[in-house]
Amino acid sequence: MSQIYEAIRSFWLPEQASTTAHVIDAPFMFILIASTIMLIGVTFYLFYLPWKYRRRSSADVPYPVKENHLLEMSWIVIPTILVFIVFFWGFKAHVDTVVAPADAYEVNVQGKKWLWQFNYNEGITTTNELVVPANRPVKLIMNSVDVLHSFYVPEFRIKHDVLPNRYSTVWFEAVRADTFQILCTEYCGTGHSVMGAKVIALGAQEWNEWVASGGGKGIQPGDSPVELGEALYTKNVCNTCHSIDGSSKVGPSFLGHWGETRNFVDGGSAVMDEDYTRESILYPAAHIVEDYQPVMPSYQGQLSDGEVYALIQYIKSINGADVPATFAEGGFGGDGDAGGADAADDAAADAPAAE
Repeated sequence: MSQIYEAIRSFWLPEQASTTAHVIDAPFMFILIASTIMLIGVTFYLFYLPWKYRRRSSADVPYPVKENHLLEMSWIVIPTILVFIVFFWGFKAHVDTVVAPADAYEVNVQGKKWLWQFNYNEGITTTNELVVPANRPVKLIMNSVDVLHSFYVPEFRIKHDVLPNRYSTVWFEAVRADTFQILCTEYCGTGHSVMGAKVIALGAQEWNEWVASGGGKGIQPGDSPVELGEALYTKNVCNTCHSIDGSSKVGPSFLGHWGETRNFVDGGSAVMDEDYTRESILYPAAHIVEDYQPVMPSYQGQLSDGEVYALIQYIKSINGADVPATFAEGGFGGDGDAGGADAADDAAADAPAAE
């Protein structure tokens, strides 16, 4: 019997990868199986009774139908019992999945058009990658900076609205080290379909190493700024709004505008160079390009100076500009901060006048 139940469950639902997934699956399967049994019974009698009591000849006369108290009580009592079972079962499942254990590790989640940002207690920030320890409760404290989003991880059976101007919480415990898909299940604008992210559950040792490394950040001398910038372009979902083929999306394309004068809605203008690009990444609301909406989130505090510098070099490279092959020795350190600022400033000094 358990094998049949598991076969039906796995046909309808994804694998169970959290300690509370079975809590959600059980009432769902109860409703599914009970509804299927009732559907089969009703459908059977829908065809059987007209056939059984059909008029066989013109002499057939219907006989009076009398009430059946047992039958009438059964179709009142049985559905009522089923409703109570589903209500209390579902309420317990709701409480079990909403009230996090007291020792849960907390992560702040921010939903933005159209990405997820995760802020950790250790001062680490990641975009579209929620890194957590496996086999440990994790509590998500979520809010939105713009519109309504919805945080959903199918394998964990958690789905919760993420609202502007208030916090909502949900928790889970991954049962193994693996990678799982995060989806937004609330239409939040034209980029809704690409608002995906990943949960990366790490073993205890890998988790401790990830935290100790500051979230895996660290630019080393000899690394390629262009390669890092390309990786950051994808990792931070810049491709959602900025194409690299010249086509216009929610934001201007990264291709074909380097060195051009950009006109702003406030009447000002500036040349697209290192300074302008840096300001656009860190302070996107400072200047809004004509024909575009002010929807870009700020990456201040999310990207180190070295990473901003790498993104600038990547944008320059796809426009055919000269770029350094590697980060300078002694320039960008492990966190890519001080050296990054110096390098960006040096690059800006060689660029056209800032807007």
